[in-house]
Amino acid sequence: MSLSPEDDLAAAEFALGTLDPAERAEIAARRLREPELEAAIRAWEERLAPLAEIVPPIEPPRDYLSDIQARLRAPPPTVVATPMRPPPADDAVAALKGRLARWRAAAIGAASLAAMLAIGFVAREAMREKAPREYVAVLQKDPGSPAFAVTVNLDTREMTVRPVSAPAPSGKSYELWIINKDKLGAPRSLGVIDAADITRADKLAAYDRAVVADATYAVTIEPPGGSPDGKPSGPPVWLGKLIPVGP
Repeated sequence: MSLSPEDDLAAAEFALGTLDPAERAEIAARRLREPELEAAIRAWEERLAPLAEIVPPIEPPRDYLSDIQARLRAPPPTVVATPMRPPPADDAVAALKGRLARWRAAAIGAASLAAMLAIGFVAREAMREKAPREYVAVLQKDPGSPAFAVTVNLDTREMTVRPVSAPAPSGKSYELWIINKDKLGAPRSLGVIDAADITRADKLAAYDRAVVADATYAVTIEPPGGSPDGKPSGPPVWLGKLIPVGP
């Protein structure tokens, strides 16, 4: 049985130490009899361990209580009779204690906020599914007869076209096309292919990532310099679709 999102969050808070004593005792008892909860707590402890190096410690405010007590123990100064009564020492102590309490509360609040932000960041990074970036399409007539390899980085839209076994056409040119009938309509030219590898960083820049990933890539044989009217002169000779090759 998989762990529920609520129990996974409780495991994270247990590892971080933000549960109140009653909740912590309950989770501590459950982890002894629930292996999945125990595994989740250990996993969160491993994830949160690097935060000790990433998040700088928050220094608590200076403890002024000792200064206050020292002042109270000091001999009282000589007071010259005056119609005005000096402020009671109790009022000063109460004011300083109130200020100290606010400082401590602010420090605790800042530490708690940093901890919760850290939990959110680690949880997001741990649960986010990384999308592949590099894709390749092998263009061929029949399975086992690759003619061109088209490599695409979906983040940068950079494309590399590499001839594999297609001979250089005599008096003709190879032209690469992107085909996505639902989104693009007619095939769109991605340029003429030379004998050497070609890297193009601008041909796919105008297309959405989803369109690029779902399209079919094809090569046709065209007059020298490519199609004169921007349309394929005939049916594709080699074609293929992109498949992911890495994260």
